[in-house]
Amino acid sequence: MGDWLIGLGIAAGCLIVSWGVLLLLARTLPPGILRDLAAFIPDCVTTVRRLRKDPRVPRKAKIAILIAGLWVASPIDLIPEFLPIIGPLDDIVVVALALRYAGRHVPRDVLLAAWPGEPRLIERLLGPAATHPTQPTHGDHPPPRIGKDAP
Repeated sequence: MGDWLIGLGIAAGCLIVSWGVLLLLARTLPPGILRDLAAFIPDCVTTVRRLRKDPRVPRKAKIAILIAGLWVASPIDLIPEFLPIIGPLDDIVVVALALRYAGRHVPRDVLLAAWPGEPRLIERLLGPAATHPTQPTHGDHPPPRIGKDAP
């Protein structure tokens, strides 16, 4: 009975050591797209955890975020993780879709505050900030006045 416990302990130790090596290697990546991709999933997991606890996040968005978190944690994948480069692609797509969905239902400042990584990544994922139709944007003129306030 002790042999399988020793084997399980060795396997768990090897797994933890391999994760540590991968984290160290990810930190040595030069700035750029590869480094951003290496940090994307851990940043997404942190964001999911933070948004799940935030009372300003609507229930539907929390459910979508929770499903994305479970998808990432699940050992079942559409694309096997052992395939280099494309292995984590299904996880990235599912989390990106969930965050875009949340971006339509959660205030942008809440999402940006929950994101621990490079802000330009989450801003690019969410797309341009929606402006209120009556608010003038850069280069636009204010809406015409109607009623008693009209000149």
